[in-house]
Amino acid sequence: MKLDIIDLNLSYGSTKVLNGLNMQAKPEITALIGPNATGKSTLLKCVAGILKPTGHILLDGEEILDKRNKELREMISYLPQEIPDLTTLTVMEVVLLGRVNSLSWKVSEEEIDQAYGVLEDLGLDDLAPRPMTELSGGQQQMIYVAQSLVRNPSLLLMDEPTNNLDMQKQLEMFELIKGVTAEKEITTLMVLHDINLASRYADQIVVLRDGKVFCSGPAEEVINEDIIQEVYGVKSTVHFHQDGFPQIVPLCSVRCLPWQKRKDQGLAHQGSVDFGQQN
Repeated sequence: MKLDIIDLNLSYGSTKVLNGLNMQAKPEITALIGPNATGKSTLLKCVAGILKPTGHILLDGEEILDKRNKELREMISYLPQEIPDLTTLTVMEVVLLGRVNSLSWKVSEEEIDQAYGVLEDLGLDDLAPRPMTELSGGQQQMIYVAQSLVRNPSLLLMDEPTNNLDMQKQLEMFELIKGVTAEKEITTLMVLHDINLASRYADQIVVLRDGKVFCSGPAEEVINEDIIQEVYGVKSTVHFHQDGFPQIVPLCSVRCLPWQKRKDQGLAHQGSVDFGQQN
């Protein structure tokens, strides 16, 4: 399923968040990267139908901004950065919510088998009967990843899916997403702050700045020291892994904060307290 985003605009009050954004994504992993407050999460919410921007969002040439939520759910699976509190449910119930709108709906044996299958793929099937309250934050995050996959979506939207995950779980999750995306020809669009993970696993990287696309392409084209400094304001070194993808080592910020200026000028902080000997 091909995703086309054309001249997308959205404001929060007087603040322009998306500013004539244009991009494309196809059945592969596309990573959205960029500094904070550049519109990455807002863009996912627009594609998911949560926010109503102006412009066009096309799936295989069909406008989706006018579709009802029910129709959207059949095509799209969205994993938000802030997960709703479902800790009163069991793991299996949370995963099954990816297949039905409400647990009061009749759940088929096939749907239960699909839920177990996804949990098994993630090595989490032993957690199925346990309450979510007994799980660590990282385990809960993996369960929500399972919930997003059990829908068998054509378009998979993931906002910071590695939140709360340790190094091993991050790699395992990305290997699964990479495999499922290729096997089922899913268009996967995810927001990431870890540039090195994006470089390793994404087929395409879209760099956002000021609510629009700054540049896009495969990692070897967009991950370099000049772009990192211009977009993030960070000096870095970039080297290539033996498998061919670039990896970044951040060195320092190019911005000088007020405390650094005072330090360089040898000035004390105004209003500072003397913690020396007191009478």
